[in-house]
Amino acid sequence: MPACEVLVVGGGPTGLFLAALLAQHGVDVAVLERRPEPSTHSRAIGLHPPALEALRAVGVREAVVDAGVRVHTGQARSRGRLLGSLTFERAWPQNPFVLTLPQQRTEAVLRGRLAQLAPGALRPGREVVEVHDAGPGPVHVLVRPTGAEGVPGTDGETWTARVVVAAGGAHGDDRALTGTAAPVHRYPDSYLMGDFADTTADAGTAVVHLEPEGVVESFPLPGGVRRWVAHTGRGPVPTPGRQEQAQRLADVVARRTGAVLDVGTRSMVSAFTVRRRIAGRMVHARRVVLGDAAHEISPIGGQGMTLGWLDARELAPLLVRELRTGGGRDLAGVPELVAFQRRRLATARRAAWQAGANTRLGRPVPAVPRGVRDSLLRAVLATPARHGLAGAFSMRWAAGPPR
Repeated sequence: MPACEVLVVGGGPTGLFLAALLAQHGVDVAVLERRPEPSTHSRAIGLHPPALEALRAVGVREAVVDAGVRVHTGQARSRGRLLGSLTFERAWPQNPFVLTLPQQRTEAVLRGRLAQLAPGALRPGREVVEVHDAGPGPVHVLVRPTGAEGVPGTDGETWTARVVVAAGGAHGDDRALTGTAAPVHRYPDSYLMGDFADTTADAGTAVVHLEPEGVVESFPLPGGVRRWVAHTGRGPVPTPGRQEQAQRLADVVARRTGAVLDVGTRSMVSAFTVRRRIAGRMVHARRVVLGDAAHEISPIGGQGMTLGWLDARELAPLLVRELRTGGGRDLAGVPELVAFQRRRLATARRAAWQAGANTRLGRPVPAVPRGVRDSLLRAVLATPARHGLAGAFSMRWAAGPPR
């Protein structure tokens, strides 16, 4: 029967980062990942300054920064006019940029670091199907292998651990497994996003087009690529083929902004809707839930990955202390973990509010309120208040005290 001190469910950014933190402290950690192979989808791309500082704790900050694109400037535009711009020097003097890097490349760096710290800790192709955490003794976790499509097989094995941490993302079953299920609030907004060859002259600049038909955002990526995201209406997202999605996104971008996307260069395209789900608790018995599994928020603003890493950075030393002082007790009764849960959920609610505001800002707006919005934004971006806005968008409020 395989055993470890901490069993992490989910080998995405949050699970890998937490495992690396724990391994640095000598914790016997294993990571079970449902996917048999790493994802090739670019997915999350934004690494805010607090995320980069968190990555410093496992020694990969410089590797990630070297691989990514430093976005020094953000612009707001509307109907072909520049409303204003902001930079990050005042908010982050030591780190005056937001980094962009496709998620699969970020995960590759973290997988490499974990392999250095704890060879064999990552176990792909394994899905957790049951967690039994009753009475004294270790937590028992039923695990089944997954096939090429990630579907669990019929055979299984039982792992034991002193603590189970669920970090499998927003669409896994972690909340049910860990006793932290939460209701879902669905937004009425739908979006298309895609990565195309960058034909703009805005390297190092992110642009938000606040257009009458809805927002269009664009962000530079490594390798001469740019991510485009467009609000496409309310209600369910249609699911045509990838080529049709790419052409529709190109048409929307051209109509609203005048930018021409080369559809033949698209490396990713997807449609998505938005929802919010924040658990009432993150700590239950000898189980903890982190990241999107604990607090799924609107991706508009790109805060989710940073929140997961900040969860993990705060949790790791608390788990190490608990393990080294005996452990085995109900974590929900440990004062330090109760305080951790309170702080992290408060931060998640703050992020959810901001993400919701970003989502509402990007909706189609009638002419009169649109004019008021644009005038207000132009005024803010022309004053020192823009530095506060830069701090808000780059998650200065989430950084916490220096470490």
